Amino acid sequence: MISIDNVSKWYGPFQVLTGCTTQVQKGEVVVVCGPSGSGKSTLIKTVNGLEPFQQGDIHVNGLSVGDKKTNLSKLRAKVGMVFQHFELFPHLSIAENLSLAQTKVLGRTKDEATDKGLKLLDRVGLRAHADKFPGQLSGGQQQRVAIARALSMDPIAMLFDEPTSALDPEMINEVLDVMVELAQDGMTMMCVTHEMGFAKKVAHRVIFMDKGVIVEDDSKDAFFATPRSERARDFLAKILH
Repeated sequence: MISIDNVSKWYGPFQVLTGCTTQVQKGEVVVVCGPSGSGKSTLIKTVNGLEPFQQGDIHVNGLSVGDKKTNLSKLRAKVGMVFQHFELFPHLSIAENLSLAQTKVLGRTKDEATDKGLKLLDRVGLRAHADKFPGQLSGGQQQRVAIARALSMDPIAMLFDEPTSALDPEMINEVLDVMVELAQDGMTMMCVTHEMGFAKKVAHRVIFMDKGVIVEDDSKDAFFATPRSERARDFLAKILH
């Protein structure tokens, strides 16, 4: 579903990604972790073209992300993205937040889009809040709305960029529960997260990054039992402790 081949990226003279290569199969859940500034968020944003890259290739479902002929807007409509800070439209109701892109990008009627949005709000446990505005919801609720909004586009894969890092600790589980359910339903997912409990529960593989390099790319069990690099061992010792 997602193929990243020898991808490198620079911000001016500073190299943020160096020769990154990995694949994500259909229905696979891959967790990307590593210390701050290791390039995790940058890597995940290259997958749907939010961050351009200077070297290498990325293909999503056979489409080349770096090809100038590729319609990135269409690609992004098929690859759901959930950010740290929700990115909901504050002046639109929750229901309107879910229906806007469906009508503008997918060409659904307002009724179709509203109906789809309400079903997804039901799925994330927020049907009763459809007429509220984002500012009236908690952070955890807003992030669940953001997940429902991404799902409303019928994505073939979902990208999560530290979806719980801006939340109060007691709100984290309500978001992770929705993500666990998605994973169990077979959604293809790449998740940048420090939530190792989530990784242990649903990830098929763990990618560990440091200084823009993929240091380890291993099965979940192998990564947690015997990380090969000293850097990953240090990271796990700190984060699991």
